[in-house]
Amino acid sequence: MFDDLYSWLKTLHIISIIAWMAALFYLPRLYVYHTKVPVGSDQSELFKVMERKLLRMIGNPAMISSWIFGLWIAWDMDYYFDIWFILKVVFVGLLTWYHMWLGKLRKAFADDANEHSERFYRVINEIPTLIMIVAVILVIFKPF
Repeated sequence: MFDDLYSWLKTLHIISIIAWMAALFYLPRLYVYHTKVPVGSDQSELFKVMERKLLRMIGNPAMISSWIFGLWIAWDMDYYFDIWFILKVVFVGLLTWYHMWLGKLRKAFADDANEHSERFYRVINEIPTLIMIVAVILVIFKPF
């Protein structure tokens, strides 16, 4: 049971992805609610703490471990030159960019300098879902 490296790597990769996606789904939702409270209010300060902890304690470690376990699997299975894998890396790269962008938006809230509307955050909340769908299709069906 414990000597099957591939199964363990895949398990840890899936767990990491689930945690990362949860953070990517929830952080913009927090921003939606944060836009509805007055700057400097107790509620605003609470959202700042929640956003910082979600990103730093769950999102960042989950993103890093997703990359580590995913690349380890790719190396172990010799996927590096498969077109489906290269495309998946492109989409995971987009998720990583999105993650970093959410961090920049969090910093604006932390500085009481948010310039975006509730609607903006509701719309961008859909981005990781679309990217995730493509990445999962690439992994399951390996169409190329």
